[in-house]
Amino acid sequence: MMFLSDIRRTTNTAVTLHKLPSKFISKFSLKRFAPVLFMLLFLLTAIKVSASVILIPMDAESQKDHLKAYGITYWVLTKQQKVQWLLNYRGGSFLLPDGERIRKECQIRGVSFEVLSDEMAQGILDGISSPAVNQEAVILEKAPKIAVYSPKDNQPWDDAVTMALTYAEIPYVTIYDEEVLGDKLVLYDWLHLHHEDFTGQYGKFYGAYRATPWYIEGKRQAEDLASRLGFSKVSQEKLAVALKIRNYVIGGGFMFAMCSATDSFDIALAAEGVDICEPMFDGDPSDPNYQKRIDYTKTFAFKDFILERNPLRYEFSSIDMTSQRQQVPKESDYFSLMDFSAKWDPVPTMLCQNHTSLVKGFMGQTTAFAREQIKPTVLVLGENRINGEARYIHGIKGKGFFTFYGGHDPEDYQHRVGDPKTALELHPNSPGYRLILNNVLFPAARKKKQKT
Repeated sequence: MMFLSDIRRTTNTAVTLHKLPSKFISKFSLKRFAPVLFMLLFLLTAIKVSASVILIPMDAESQKDHLKAYGITYWVLTKQQKVQWLLNYRGGSFLLPDGERIRKECQIRGVSFEVLSDEMAQGILDGISSPAVNQEAVILEKAPKIAVYSPKDNQPWDDAVTMALTYAEIPYVTIYDEEVLGDKLVLYDWLHLHHEDFTGQYGKFYGAYRATPWYIEGKRQAEDLASRLGFSKVSQEKLAVALKIRNYVIGGGFMFAMCSATDSFDIALAAEGVDICEPMFDGDPSDPNYQKRIDYTKTFAFKDFILERNPLRYEFSSIDMTSQRQQVPKESDYFSLMDFSAKWDPVPTMLCQNHTSLVKGFMGQTTAFAREQIKPTVLVLGENRINGEARYIHGIKGKGFFTFYGGHDPEDYQHRVGDPKTALELHPNSPGYRLILNNVLFPAARKKKQKT
């Protein structure tokens, strides 16, 4: 058998022969030398062809930077190259086309990768295709265009999603009410809702922060924006925005929301045509007995919730479980990811890809969702069974999809106003942040119809 060292020696001999005088070369029989040259060329070609696939491993042991691995995958998609997402294989690994430029990009960004031969890659795919294993290979076809709904003056570290996108080097565009009401959502494949209050109650910060300069200025700016856009109340303007976003999803868009943007969005839809704001928020009394006029059929995810009437309480409704978490100490606050069939239910399987099935819990204005107030058509992707709460849910609305993720920052257990930003350089393998980035790549996938 000829090894690489033998190939080098043979190659050097060929070069030496080429430099010898022609009268000396004539002594060699081309007929005898031709088979050696043929084998040499065959082996060199075979070696070059065999190293034609890059595997980005996503298991806990092999990957140095899980979050930037998503950025590499997105970057490859921007080059009009397809990627295979290997669901449940080594933590949800990615199979990329080989190329010197891709290898260098992985090295620059600090992403672990393995170069595989065609035979090795095909062996992996053959194993994944076996009915005996809960794995699947999903093709990612194009880089989704990403928009983040957020006030323009917010810093990137105000929101976990913008931090994740920035750290992973995935480009996004910031949009707000003007763009949404101007029908600009159609330009984007994926929309994230920043920690917004779509009910017009200014995040229910009134009780603790109504005298602070930032609260007073934020309220003034919101009122000025609503007025410029032709609305007499902030709550009316935010409802109009929520309805535009609803239509975007129904038409085929992908929406991802965290913390207060989850329940306040559904509450705004359910309260369409009903004044649920107290005088300190909109200048006039709320509608009498407004709870009875709430229409749960208009919501995406939640049902049968009771609104919080007290303006001094930092809470929107009974959907959120934050105040009911006394029995969940920080040290044991974890939620488990659900296990789905990769071949039959690839969509929820994609969204749950991780290198661990247990994810550290974290708090927010909306930390988790009461299980009994989630519609039966909505999938629970992650739950804390001890407290009977859902942390991570997903559903279909019209032709589109939505995902709601409770909590503010997966690596900041109890984020408070004014706290310093999270340095993701210290958390490159964060399971909680991986769930965000699963959703970012989700629109790139060639979808199969869900079976269950």
